[in-house]
Amino acid sequence: MSRAVVYATFGGPEVLELRDVPEPHAGPGEVRVRVAAAGLNPMDWGIAASPEAASGFGITVPSGFGYDFAGVVDEAGPGVEGFAVGDRVFGGALARAVADHLVLKAPAAMPDALFRTPDGISDEVASTLPVAGLSAAAALAAIDLRSGDTVLIGGAAGGVGVFAVQLAKLAGARVLGTASEGTFEFLRGLGAEPVTYGPGLADRVRALAPGGVSAATDLFGTETAEAALALGVAPGRISAIAARPAPPAGVRATGGFDAEPGAMDRITEAILAGELTVPIAASFPVGKIQDAVALQAGRHVHGKVVVTL
Repeated sequence: MSRAVVYATFGGPEVLELRDVPEPHAGPGEVRVRVAAAGLNPMDWGIAASPEAASGFGITVPSGFGYDFAGVVDEAGPGVEGFAVGDRVFGGALARAVADHLVLKAPAAMPDALFRTPDGISDEVASTLPVAGLSAAAALAAIDLRSGDTVLIGGAAGGVGVFAVQLAKLAGARVLGTASEGTFEFLRGLGAEPVTYGPGLADRVRALAPGGVSAATDLFGTETAEAALALGVAPGRISAIAARPAPPAGVRATGGFDAEPGAMDRITEAILAGELTVPIAASFPVGKIQDAVALQAGRHVHGKVVVTL
């Protein structure tokens, strides 16, 4: 037997259960990964909480849980290309990542993803990269961020925000990041100039950057996108990854699946070069999955939450 986090009904963290399940095995063209760590994302508990969100991904209950993972290949079926038993890997497995074992095509087929874990990057760090790292890269690519830009990043202290801030700095941009005052020092440590979110955001940004803002990305809701429009930013230079039901007219909706080829390589190279750090806010054993999800769903963590197996 193997273990997996599953839920039989939609709801909050309380519906998540760690259960014994039949051990999966790799078939032709597939690898099995022994999972060491799984990074949590808002999309994970958002899907588990909402039948409407789940249906958008083709997910029904009962279901597994999570997307981001890291571990080692421990089985490889015939016809596998590019991977072998013993390879350290990370990637995404939709609605089944938080489990002792998972099986994926190799090479992976969307919406799943599979990458080699470079030496020098831990499983815990690797497990945080797919959704957050690629979402940040896609959000910045959508606005054609370039050296000399002043960019406003909404939700800068969150799981995606910590990547977006650092990638924007590496691109040569000045970064203004929205956050609560309690996260200001944290953001300054990443290279951002913090500004309090909430009513009056556009006025506070004007005071902080009287020369204006040239681009923006909204990583939670629409407040930052709307403020950027009020500041005169062209809609085509504003992106959003979590606007519901839709971003303002002309603003570019995007997400991790839109990331450009090679984006993950650039992220891992920056980590290895010491140019990008991955703040892990908390790490929980898989038996504490409900606590891990409740912490992240509270939206007060600075960085990523990881579950270890």
